[in-house]
Amino acid sequence: MAWRSSGTSNATLVENLWRNKLLTQPLAKAAFLRVDRAHYAPSAPYDDSPQPIGHEATISAPHMHANAVETLLPFLLPVPGANSSSSPNSDNKDGSAAGVNVVGRPGRARRVLDIGSGSGYLTHVLAELVGPTGVVVGLEHIPALKELGERNMGKSAEGRGLLGAGRVRFRVGDGRKGWAEPSPVGEQPGVGGHADSPVPVPAAGAGVGVDGASAGAGGETESRMQRQRSDEEGGWDAIHVGAAAAELHEELIRQLRCPGRMFIPVDDGNGWEQYIWTVDKDEEGHVKKERLYGVRYVPLTDAPKRK
Repeated sequence: MAWRSSGTSNATLVENLWRNKLLTQPLAKAAFLRVDRAHYAPSAPYDDSPQPIGHEATISAPHMHANAVETLLPFLLPVPGANSSSSPNSDNKDGSAAGVNVVGRPGRARRVLDIGSGSGYLTHVLAELVGPTGVVVGLEHIPALKELGERNMGKSAEGRGLLGAGRVRFRVGDGRKGWAEPSPVGEQPGVGGHADSPVPVPAAGAGVGVDGASAGAGGETESRMQRQRSDEEGGWDAIHVGAAAAELHEELIRQLRCPGRMFIPVDDGNGWEQYIWTVDKDEEGHVKKERLYGVRYVPLTDAPKRK
């Protein structure tokens, strides 16, 4: 049905994905409707097909993004709790998850890592689902693609708001190693790292941020470090990998929270076949790996060498 889902506008594309049952959850559908793919795809944005975006990377077909979001949805939507909003968006004021069996620790803010964020499209869709306290990090190993994602999100008022609030962050790094960072500025939280550890904090008195810049020193920095240690838990509720890995990287599994889920394409080792895998970690830390279906993705590798 994927080839029948193309549209002439963002609304018709999403409606066709819904009609063909490639989107089945109302909250997921609503998130895709709020993010115009024309801001992210360089041409024919409403075709249900992958497109090159430069640097040997692509923006995946909408039906693949739809499947990824629906697979991760129970780990994206906020879990109701005393200190967090249960509503992922203004259209869901009653906190209802519309029949989704939401999985996670009540009241804990969502943290999502999008490895191989490319155009930034899926990063934005994910951010529409995690609620006002959630943070989504788009991770790229090519600086130009990191900048592309930021520019594309800046094309809409909603995207600029998410970037300005620190609810979406684009970073440069090796996705095979996951990601961790202290608070980048002010009240914005640190994120990532190992799930059984606090979010990493700057060295005492130094306040070194993710880009190596000083975040200041003295009482304010020390106070912020203490808040990170006591309030900010490490790890990711959901990890999406948008390129084919050579293996199920153990470092990524270590960074999954309990509970948490990873969606990752993996090469089968012969160079010909790739499969989507889910890796689930339950509340006790037990890991379950499941192979789902065959796909074709660009590889998760080092950045291309300059010619």
